[in-house]
Order: sequence, then C-alpha cells, then structure tokens
Amino acid sequence: METLYLLIPISVVLVFLIAIAFWWSLRSGQFDDLEGPAYRILMDDDRAPSPPSEAADPAARREPV
Repeated sequence: METLYLLIPISVVLVFLIAIAFWWSLRSGQFDDLEGPAYRILMDDDRAPSPPSEAADPAARREPV
C-alpha cells in the first residue's frame, strides 16, 4: 500500500509531462504535413532545363538598327 503513495503521484506527473510535450508538438507544427516530404522526393525533376526559345526572349525579336 505504501508504494501506491509513491506511484500514483509519479504517474500523474508523467501524464502531465506527456500532455505538455504533445501540446507543444501540435503548436510547433510537427504534425502539419506528414506525407509531403515523402512525395517531394518522388516528384524530383532530374531533367535538365530546356534552353529558352526565341519567342520568349523580347531582345531576340527586335530588328537591328
């Protein structure tokens, strides 16, 4: 019976510490996006960028003076 006087307050304090840690993790954004980083790795574009076209470059359309 004497051990209950020690174990019950320790368990209550432990529950409060776990609740505070969980509340802090929610407020700091730890659980905002769990799947995004995994998909970002798969969506990585390894192709080289295409060269700019002449139609997109306004300097290429000017006539020489």
